Amino acid sequence: MKSLVTGGAGFIGSNLVDELIKQGHEVIVIDNESAESNGKFYWNDKSQNYKYDICDYEKIRELYTGVDYVFHLAAEARIQPAIQNPLLAVKTNVLGTATVLQCSRESGVKKVIYSSSSSGYGHNKTPNNENQLDDCLNPYSVSKISGEKLCSMYTKLFGLKTIIFRYFNVYGERQPLKGQYAPVVGIFLRQRSEGNPLTIIGDGEQRRDFTHVSDAVAANILAATIDVDDQYYGQLYNVGPGKNYSINEIANTISNNQINIEPRIGEARETLADNSKIKSVFGWDPKVNLVEWIKNQ
Repeated sequence: MKSLVTGGAGFIGSNLVDELIKQGHEVIVIDNESAESNGKFYWNDKSQNYKYDICDYEKIRELYTGVDYVFHLAAEARIQPAIQNPLLAVKTNVLGTATVLQCSRESGVKKVIYSSSSSGYGHNKTPNNENQLDDCLNPYSVSKISGEKLCSMYTKLFGLKTIIFRYFNVYGERQPLKGQYAPVVGIFLRQRSEGNPLTIIGDGEQRRDFTHVSDAVAANILAATIDVDDQYYGQLYNVGPGKNYSINEIANTISNNQINIEPRIGEARETLADNSKIKSVFGWDPKVNLVEWIKNQ
């Protein structure tokens, strides 16, 4: 099998690339190393690596020739930076996704697996299920959900088989650590290692569902390799364990040295995945427990 991974030198993408290569895939990676929260980029020397922008159709089009599966993870991937620079988020996450889909369509790719975000649920009541209406609170979620709509349209109009994943707060090995907008688990572990207080946003009672990167990788590989009826393509699937924790609970498992800082705009109060759909269609079963993982760090 030949697979192409956009964002394949980043956090989730590099973990996916490693696993695909272990399973015998020929892998092409596209990544422009633009993620500011990443202290390091992870290029696998067994993949074909290209430091290209996913929006550059002329440059990336030929890389899709002969590809079976496309895993689209490249994105402007944080809420607060997207609030500061909406144009970049929209360009990368909307135009970039359209470019990936068009290249895949023209090349006869079998499936495109798109990495989206649980931020599309906004203030919806939990547990979040795929039938809820979108409630986009910030430019990041608007841009990612726009990518979802493009995937669904490419399936319905052009017959390109797409699968859309809404990740719930992915953490784990190679997670971004730089700056104030990196994912919270990584920030807290970094702050502890530096001897600094954990910076808790607002009152810390906001709740999140956390997904280990290995479980996110497993979802991608299942979606690519399991053939399902046509009705299941162009649809959303939640990728989250279905258990949430308050930020205070997470902080308390890491360090008692804590301070509270100002709340942020544009963020949901609670997320919690209803994962019954992905379990039913693809047989996905999350393996890693957040608290147990943290205790081993």
